[in-house]
Amino acid sequence: MRLKTKLVLAITFLVFLISGVLSLVYVTQLLHAAVQQTYDTNRMVANQVRFALMRAFEAGLKDRQVDPNNPSELRNLTAEAVRSDAPLQAFIDSVNRYSLTVYDINIADSQASTLLSTNPENEDKPLPPRPNYSQLLNARPIELMQTVFGQPRVFDVVVPLERNGQPFVSVHVGVRTTLLRAVYAPWLGEAFTLMGFALGTALVAAFLLSNLALRPMEQISKQLDYWTSAGTPVTEEEEAPAQELATRVSHKIERIGQRMRNVEEVFSALKENLDQILGNLQDGILLFSGDGQAVLVSESARRFLHVQKESVLGLHAVEIFDSSTVLGLALGEAFQAGVSVTLEEIRTEMGRRIQASLHFIRDEKTSQGTGQGLGALVTLHDLESVERIESELELSRRMAAIGRLTSGVGHEVKNPINAIVVHLELLKTKLGDANAPGLRHLEVIDAEIHRLDRVVQMLVDFSRPVDLKLREQDLRPVIGDILALAAEELSTRNVTLISRMPGMPLVANVDADLLKQAVLNVIQNGAQAMPDGGQLDVVLEEEFPSSPGGKFAVLRIADEGPGIPEEIKEKIFDLYFTTRNEGSGIGLAMTYRILQLHHGSIEVQSRPDRGTEFLLRIPLAAADWGRRHLQPVSTEIEKGLAG
Repeated sequence: MRLKTKLVLAITFLVFLISGVLSLVYVTQLLHAAVQQTYDTNRMVANQVRFALMRAFEAGLKDRQVDPNNPSELRNLTAEAVRSDAPLQAFIDSVNRYSLTVYDINIADSQASTLLSTNPENEDKPLPPRPNYSQLLNARPIELMQTVFGQPRVFDVVVPLERNGQPFVSVHVGVRTTLLRAVYAPWLGEAFTLMGFALGTALVAAFLLSNLALRPMEQISKQLDYWTSAGTPVTEEEEAPAQELATRVSHKIERIGQRMRNVEEVFSALKENLDQILGNLQDGILLFSGDGQAVLVSESARRFLHVQKESVLGLHAVEIFDSSTVLGLALGEAFQAGVSVTLEEIRTEMGRRIQASLHFIRDEKTSQGTGQGLGALVTLHDLESVERIESELELSRRMAAIGRLTSGVGHEVKNPINAIVVHLELLKTKLGDANAPGLRHLEVIDAEIHRLDRVVQMLVDFSRPVDLKLREQDLRPVIGDILALAAEELSTRNVTLISRMPGMPLVANVDADLLKQAVLNVIQNGAQAMPDGGQLDVVLEEEFPSSPGGKFAVLRIADEGPGIPEEIKEKIFDLYFTTRNEGSGIGLAMTYRILQLHHGSIEVQSRPDRGTEFLLRIPLAAADWGRRHLQPVSTEIEKGLAG
């Protein structure tokens, strides 16, 4: 079978299948509507019979005395009242005669014995066993069609009448499926006719459109058949040149295909490398064509310009540079005026310092005032991030120097302290008398020596290499344990703890014990900053940076204290720096070191009288981030090139 024939048949079958499914759904919904409409009508009939039945009881049982301990007497009086009521009998007979779907009507007592029926043979006999009509309402499409168009069955629409909260009598309206089918057969017939017409039309349209769409393929196939088959008679003189030509054409097609594959591989490699370079760049880069359309935009540039659109490739510079922002207004005016900008510092509305450059790319003729520009390059540089990195490097160097110093000092001081302690104990032994006047001074000396020993031990512990016990684990239970541990102390300080955790796991490769120590130091500092009590917010969330290199979990700890003065903000992570008399100055320095060991970072944001917020960033495990954020390799550079 030819390829074109296969495609035509496949397209036709697909269209036929879709049309058939839609038509079947339409017919099924139509049948459901018919069943529901019949139920509503017969339910109304049953309620009308119930109302007439109540009137019959009021007229037949009026002024009649009944022994409550004699159920048979009550049943006889009820049957007499029902059967002697002419309006009730006339009503059920008229309904049974003129209703198109009602098969019969039965009135039964609480023992399921028939009191009155449109079929006199049923009286004083048990009700015929019938399924409830609700089975039809809840039936599946195929089951519903089998029931309605299968063997005749009768379904009951039941309406009870209670007395003193107990079942007394019930009205049963029987609906026969043959009557239901007879009433709605014309309706369904029209629907099936419409379905058949739609299927036929879709089949013909699919066949014709597929032939029309595949006609160019047929022409190509004929041309290929001309060169590859012996369908046309050729002479012996023409056979060899024809075969040679077909061979050359085949080789050329193969070479073109191979070159296209090679170009595709090279392009894919270049695209991947460019994606990695642009993704890892902290500076924003935008490249525009000669007519001002964006052909290359890095992810960092979006962050600088606060571009919310999914795709900015192909947009004009006027659309990208938002005039409502300081940065967008400056770059937009310079772009429209054709004026280059070199390392101009711009301060945004949020106080952020950004260094911007705009260079127009021109050919050699432009220097003489002729020719047209080839494009423009915009670069954006965050000055604050550079200063922050330099500050962190300087702090790391200071921490390393302090570590080396404390290691040596701790080692040199530890031995004399041990000797002093030994000789102090010997001196206490020689004094002997517990009431000696000098013993109190020795006890003071002993206490201070032990305090000095603890300080030296803290120095040694801080400078000692840490044996990390890393393990991939969800950060939520780790932070939860810390909050549970600190809750008691916070409550004694009249501090209200407000925490918020993400719904998804945040898996990181951490040493849980060290991380708990680091976070607990920050929480305790926040509580101590509020001596009169307040609110401490602890929020764990995932950070979404513009760089695709990796994701971070961010733990935000914010207090309502007086804040940190600007002049000491850079010193709070220095060892032994503290503003409290009872403070040791080691907690935040240890926190900083622990986060460094985890390849994370800590940042502080504080304003006077508005509290302080610490941001602890912890890198997420690569496997967990890849599972939740891996996306198909599709970049906007491809869209720009395609445009």
